Amino acid sequence: MKRWQRQTVGMAWGMGLCVAALACAQQPKAGAAAKVSGFSAATVEEKARALAAKPYQEPPVGVPPSFEKLTYDQYRDIRFRDAASLWREEGLPFRAQFFHPGFYYTRPVGVNVVEGGKARPVPFSTEQFTYGPLVGSPPKGKVNGFAGFRLNAPLNTKDYYDELVAFLGASYFRALGKGNVYGLSARGLAIDTAQPGGEEFPTFREFWLETPAKGSDTVVVHALMDSPSVTGAYRFAIHPGERTVMDVDSTVFARKPVRQLGVAPLTSMFLFGENDRGDFDDFRPEVHDSDGISVWMKNGEKLWRPLKNPKQIQVSSFHTDGLSGFGLLQRDQAFSSYEDLEARSERRPGAWVEPVGDWGAGSVRLVELPTREEIHDNIVAFWVPDAPVQAGAQLRFSYRLSWGFAPEGAKAGGSTVAATRVAAGSKPGARRFVLDFTKASAEGTGPVEAVVTASRGQVLHPRAEVHAVTGGFRAAFELMPDGEGPVELRCFLKRGSETLTETWSYLWIP
Repeated sequence: MKRWQRQTVGMAWGMGLCVAALACAQQPKAGAAAKVSGFSAATVEEKARALAAKPYQEPPVGVPPSFEKLTYDQYRDIRFRDAASLWREEGLPFRAQFFHPGFYYTRPVGVNVVEGGKARPVPFSTEQFTYGPLVGSPPKGKVNGFAGFRLNAPLNTKDYYDELVAFLGASYFRALGKGNVYGLSARGLAIDTAQPGGEEFPTFREFWLETPAKGSDTVVVHALMDSPSVTGAYRFAIHPGERTVMDVDSTVFARKPVRQLGVAPLTSMFLFGENDRGDFDDFRPEVHDSDGISVWMKNGEKLWRPLKNPKQIQVSSFHTDGLSGFGLLQRDQAFSSYEDLEARSERRPGAWVEPVGDWGAGSVRLVELPTREEIHDNIVAFWVPDAPVQAGAQLRFSYRLSWGFAPEGAKAGGSTVAATRVAAGSKPGARRFVLDFTKASAEGTGPVEAVVTASRGQVLHPRAEVHAVTGGFRAAFELMPDGEGPVELRCFLKRGSETLTETWSYLWIP
């Protein structure tokens, strides 16, 4: 499958687990949204609480065989009619369009539109879609619901409704800031990712779309989550712009104990880059949707870890008593770093999670999975609370999720890691690391020092200097390993007692 194909079917394709994730998408019970009903902010939470009190039931396939049998190329040949967009006739600042059920998406989800405190279902009809020559006539059979939906808005120009955000497959969704093309995805929850026994994929089984007011810069989406372990109520207030921002409020109800609850998960792809090219024989210098993870602690420390495509599953954990934010970023935004006219990787957004309120002690967990193909999302990052999740627990998490070229916003300031390169050292068995940092926001005089630490082995020849071309800094050092085990490396730059940069963090494996 080619890169553009991944982007079409894409967001639940990750980690070689797409079939498991998509199979989790559930169909509402027949008649559950058959008429207009009252709706308030508490409606979805009440539904989630009631659902958690019942045993989990795996829903049956909700489409007829003619929909199931659609091939990949046939599914791509089905298009939603712009004239059938929700809110189009009212001239509102957002429009909603829907994804056709079938192919992998065989358990449709219910979608409701809310206006004036009343919710009504959006019925599926083949008249909402065009069917290309590979499909011919529409598939036969009755369906309640859709595979998912997308919201469009005038993101890049005032006169065109660009795709802004899409919800499709399990609890996957993704969004764009101004000038971006789709890359990484987010999820509602991640349960037992990279744990023995396999991962559980919660799913959004029903949605409510609030009709936006004329002139509004915000659209609100509600979602009901279900899985064997948890149920949940989610509210997304979505604000498009240079950075598209989602204010997310979630309430999770645990049916049973959860070994690893992954909050605000992000999913991306890293095939190879300047720090980890592997043995790929490719004309492109780098292939990835994100090149690193950034973690900010409330004590002021900021970490940056470049991503890798490991030979075996690799899990890193960054513990903190207070989290300020974390995200998967695409810092390298130069076309020359990718040379891909089709994928346009330099335009992929980063995504940044900023907790609202105190999440308590816990860890940002980074999972890196081996892959040989760029169609697989092999990178996952999420927050894991220290407190165990017991059956019957009710948990609330609110956070701001931002998408864009610099999703951290103005708070990013300071000198950050711009590049990581690894090569042979000056002695047999040694490895050389060369790190580039951006220009510091504050000017100063005096020598710059590279502070380098290693969990094992010996650090040789650490040095730092002003980068004569960029105006930033370059640091270099060598590592002489001690044994065959992995080595945790850290480096930051300082001038006297002043810390100039974020902390570069790297796991080197022989």
